[in-house]
Amino acid sequence: MSIVAQPPVPLTEIWRGPIAESVHLGHAVICGPGGQIVQAWGDPNVQVYPRSSCKMLQALPLVESGAADAAGLGPEHLALACASHNGAAIHTSRVARWIDGLGLAEPDFRCGSHMPKDEETAHALIRAFEAPCQLHNNCSGKHAGFLTLNQQLRGGPDYELFDHPVQQACLRAFEEVTEETSPDYGIDGCSAPNFLTTLHGMGRAMAYFANAQPGTDTRQSAAARLRDAMIARPDLVAGEGRACTELMRACKEPVALKTGAEAFFVAIIPCRGLGIALKVADGADRAAECAIAALLVRLGVLDADHPGARRFMNKTLRSWRGIEAGMIKPAPDLLG
Repeated sequence: MSIVAQPPVPLTEIWRGPIAESVHLGHAVICGPGGQIVQAWGDPNVQVYPRSSCKMLQALPLVESGAADAAGLGPEHLALACASHNGAAIHTSRVARWIDGLGLAEPDFRCGSHMPKDEETAHALIRAFEAPCQLHNNCSGKHAGFLTLNQQLRGGPDYELFDHPVQQACLRAFEEVTEETSPDYGIDGCSAPNFLTTLHGMGRAMAYFANAQPGTDTRQSAAARLRDAMIARPDLVAGEGRACTELMRACKEPVALKTGAEAFFVAIIPCRGLGIALKVADGADRAAECAIAALLVRLGVLDADHPGARRFMNKTLRSWRGIEAGMIKPAPDLLG
């Protein structure tokens, strides 16, 4: 029996004056403790690249192999392994110390470099006529994790290649926790493989992390450590002003949030045993940030009027003179 694809549905609306000037369509799913769908919008079976939203899955082999403990990694390191950070000093200094402790250096990374999102750091580089290095890459924490695992596996230097033992370990963990065979992969911005799955698969994986109990078995213990590290250090997971960091701080109970490129977003809600995954079809980050905030409000995890929530949901749009001009708000069906 074939599954009929469902079209994307409105998730976020951009209002100006009396009309919705723009509408962002997408798919979203909330999964419960067994991975079952609790609520869905659009098509839960749509194939997706979760992009950086799956970094906690990619970090599972780092922890469950024993490589993290062998390297003396703590919660800060694990939060950075799951991070898409701003490239601020609090991020780059920690990653630099991490790889130095491995006897490695910045050229050992395979993630490439880009200007940091942190404005102070970016402006300092410009004033000094300096180029960013790979430590500034938002994925440098993930790649430090790859390098740590690679030492344990005794693999070659090109750890970012699909057939390398590091990436094969990540693929096995990804497929086992999503409970789906990945049909293919694409190359992420940091040059590592990003595995295809369904939106339901990612929601199922986030529910797994939400329900993982330390001491139950090796994988659940690893998942719980990564989840709790993210919750403990939202500032390392993204950075000041970023949706992951600001919304985690604003939530009324512990929640781990992670964005991914092209408007992907996930949430891990351990107190309720729920996982969320969503994808905005046109890749607009503003829409994904608004939609994840709305789903957290729907579940009672976040107050709609909290200043942190208002940065992304029901956010006022203003003219260049500061005049109120419109609003970014969730589609009515998202809030229930």
